[in-house]
Parts: sequence; structure tokens; C-alpha cells
Amino acid sequence: MSQKIGGLVVILLVIMGWAIYLSTADEGHREMIFQDGEGIMIKTVHKTDKEWKEILTPEQYNVLRKSGTERAFTGEYNDHYEKGIYCCAACNIPLFSSKTKYDHGTGWPSFTAPIEERTIEYRSDHSLLMDRTEVRCAVCDSHLGHVFDDGPPPAHKHFCVNSVALQFKPEGSETGFIRDEVQLENTVSSETATFAAGCFWGIEHKFAKLTGVLSTAVGYTGGHTKDPTYKQVCSDKSGHAEAVHIIFDPLQIRYEELVKFFFSIHDPTQLNRQGPDVGTQYRSAIFYHSEEQKDIATKVKDVLNKSRQPKNTIVTEIVPFAEFYKAEEYHQKYYEKMRRGDK
Repeated sequence: MSQKIGGLVVILLVIMGWAIYLSTADEGHREMIFQDGEGIMIKTVHKTDKEWKEILTPEQYNVLRKSGTERAFTGEYNDHYEKGIYCCAACNIPLFSSKTKYDHGTGWPSFTAPIEERTIEYRSDHSLLMDRTEVRCAVCDSHLGHVFDDGPPPAHKHFCVNSVALQFKPEGSETGFIRDEVQLENTVSSETATFAAGCFWGIEHKFAKLTGVLSTAVGYTGGHTKDPTYKQVCSDKSGHAEAVHIIFDPLQIRYEELVKFFFSIHDPTQLNRQGPDVGTQYRSAIFYHSEEQKDIATKVKDVLNKSRQPKNTIVTEIVPFAEFYKAEEYHQKYYEKMRRGDK
């Protein structure tokens, strides 16, 4: 019996010694490994607070280690849609793919799902007198943001992440992670569409709500003035129309659906005006980016024309896209900014 007890004591001492070693050893020896059902292993990273301060910028440290939040619409990746992956800015583990990134309109990078669920940790967050679900990096325990249930179908997930918590790796670049261990889906299917339908503020707001629309921007196109200002366009002498430039995922929403939606949110029978807004800058136009888009837009327009009386003929132009000049920043997401009281 005494021998058995002695053996148990030895085992306990070994376990306790190993635990103490992990809690006191330097970072190079404090990497632990967890394994999923497929036998894929990822090392977790542990650093002291002093070490994090040495490798992170003050803003990164505040967000990643102190669970801070960057100001809305100020982050580097809010309006960023290049193909690639978004890694944790603290430990470089791949977290999100551009394939699942979309524009939620809240001012922070939004994703529908992580690349690998095992790299994300969820925690209850009752701060700010709200009941939220915090999202953290499971590898280095850094704060990323929160996840909500107001995302697009079918999952309706909305991973709202701070830009400063991420580091972008363009498609084809080295990620710093062993590709044989994790197969990353870092490709995204996206196309571009451009429409003019009167004042671009409301048109952008309506298009941005559609599932499958990844990003929107308002600007000027179809004219002859290079780098026009809003004042020049409003003079009705630049030839440009107020337009909305859209990046969308054709796997979620077809171009034909966008065209039909375009015709439904304005009056395409009004020539060079929309309601009280008068001038060629408010004309109805579809700027196609390919012959396929041209054929689709023409077909939809013809079908709609056949259902109308001659006096209500659709006057929408269907013309090739040339160049898009992004409007001044205060025009971008105008309705959202007005609701927040932004200047």
C-alpha cells in the first residue's frame, strides 16, 4: 500500500512541477498544443504583459490585450476587399478569409464565419450594460471583437472585428503558418456593378442592405471631367452622373437581381432627373463592365418596357463603364453617418 501511495505522490509531484514550469518558463518554452478531431495541431502562444507591449503598437495593445475598440469607420480594413486572408495581428494565425468578408455598414470589418472554428474562442461579455458574445483568438487569447446574429442568411452570423486586431495577407503570399496543417480557402468570387439612379445617398443605402453585396461606394462616372468635385458635378457641366459602385458575390446574388432591384428603387422613366433633383448628373444609367452585363441589363429593360404604356417608356442608359471617381468622404455611407451624428 505504501508503495502505491508513494507512486501516486511521485506522479502528483511531476504534474505539479510541470504546471509550475509552464507558468514560469519564458515564451519560447510556454507554447502548448491543442488538437482537433482530425489530428491537426496548433501551438498556442503565451507572452507576458511586458512582452506584448514590446511587440504591439499602443493601439494594438489597447484592443488586443485590453479589449478596447477602435473608432468606427477609421480602421484600415473596413472598406478593404482585396483577395486574401486576415490573420491575428498578435500571433499571425489565419482567422478570416476575404471570401466571407462583407459590408455590414457598422464601420468595422465584418465576416460571416472564421476560416477555422478552432482558432476562435467565444466568451460572454456583460460590459457596457449589454449582453454580448466576445470573440478572441484561441491561439494567443487576444481580443478581436464580437459576434452578433444580425448577419446575412443562412447562418446570420456577423463577426464584427477591429481592423487593428488583424493583419492582412494577400492571396498567394506566405502566411507564416504551415499550409499542410490548415487548408485555407483564401479565394473570393466577386464582381463589380455600377448604377446611377438620382441622388447617390439613398441608392447606396438601399443596395448596401442586399445579401451578397460586399461593399458600396458613391462617386462620379460617365463624364469627361477628370477627378471631378461634387461642386463640378452639380454644375451639370462635367458630364458625370452620381453613381454607386458595387462589389458583389455572384454566388449569393446574381447581376440580374441587382439590375431588377435597380429598376425598382427609382423611376427609370424620368429623363435627367429624379423627383426634385434635376440635371444630367441625376440621370438613370447602367454602366456595364462586360458584354454579359450589357446583355442582362438590356434584357431586363426590354421586358420592363413591354409591360408599360408608351408614355412611360424607360429612358435608362445602358453604356460601357469607363472610370469611376470616388466622391468625397462625407458622401460615403451618408445615411449611416447622419444617424450617428458624424460631421
